[in-house]
Parts: sequence; C-alpha cells; structure tokens
Amino acid sequence: ANDANMKHFEGQRAQLEAQNLELKTEASSVSEKLEGQSFIAIRQAGDSGQLYGSVSPNDIAGLVTEGGFSVHRNQIVLDRPIKVLGLHEVRVALHPEVNVSVTVNVARTNEEAERQARGEDVTIERDDEEVEAELEIAEVFDNEAIAQAVLAEAEAAETGEDDGAGEDAGSESAAPQETTSEEMPSDEPGEPEGEEPRT
Repeated sequence: ANDANMKHFEGQRAQLEAQNLELKTEASSVSEKLEGQSFIAIRQAGDSGQLYGSVSPNDIAGLVTEGGFSVHRNQIVLDRPIKVLGLHEVRVALHPEVNVSVTVNVARTNEEAERQARGEDVTIERDDEEVEAELEIAEVFDNEAIAQAVLAEAEAAETGEDDGAGEDAGSESAAPQETTSEEMPSDEPGEPEGEEPRT
C-alpha cells in the first residue's frame, strides 16, 4: 500500500460514508411513515387457518410497494414464509441501522381482514358457522330421508292396494290365468314334468 493508494482509499471512504449517511437519513424518514403500517394479504386457506400456499418476502415487498413505499424483497426480514391466517409482525430493514416493523394481515377476504384487525379470531367463528351449516345440511338430509321413507311406504301401500283389488276382481273370472306356463303339464312325451326342454 503506497501513498497514492492510501489517498485514493481515503477519498472513496469519505464518499461512501457520505452516501451511507444520506441513505440512513432517507431510511429514517421513510421509517417514520412505514413504522406500524398494516398490509392485507388475501390468500386461500383451509378451515383450520392453514394457507394453501404461503406469503413470502417477495409477496410482502410487493404489498409494501403497493402501499407507496419502495422496498426490495431482500429488505424483508422473515425467518420462514407465513403459512397461517392472522396478524404477523414483519421486520423491514430499510438500512443496516434502520429497522421498522409492519403488520401483515393474512386473511381469506377483506371482511376477514377487518375482523382480524379488530382482534377477532376468524378461524374459530368460521368453524362455528360451518358447524351450523353442517347441522342445517344434516337436517335437510334427515328430512329428505324421512320424506323418502314416507314416499316409499305410500308407494308400497298403493301397490299393495292395487294388487289386493286385482286379486279380488280376478279371483272369480281369471282363476285359470294364474297358472304359468311352467306349471302347466307338458304335452310332449319323454320330458319329466317341471323341467325345461333340453336343446
């Protein structure tokens, strides 16, 4: 390291420190506006609140950018992707010395996001609603099963009445018609009665 290199390095160092101070000042002003902000991520999820996908740092950076702040995904500090519904505190490193926390509200709908923001647990209420819906469905099927049973009984009774009426009317005049061809004696010789002819 000669004197020329030392002077060049000192010049670059001063320039880098000035840029760093400028970036830190800019990050501090942005942090005042960004600190505590809430961003809504709408995702599909199961009944238990488990997401079918996840919310990644890239997704969060997109949400923050849509909110009017310039943030890159590398500035989002997230140990692992978010995989459940709810309110999640996420750290954003605007500068190595300036960090802010934002809230990511992961919900299935905007309505759910509003309810979560008020402190409601949407997975529990959704379970209650689903239980009620299942009970209503079960009632419909129970009622349908009862209706089908009554209908089947009515049809059986109708069929029984028709058969009974036919027997009363037909017993006097149609008695010979009750014998089937299998019961009639065969006129052909050599075949035992009750067996079908062999071919």
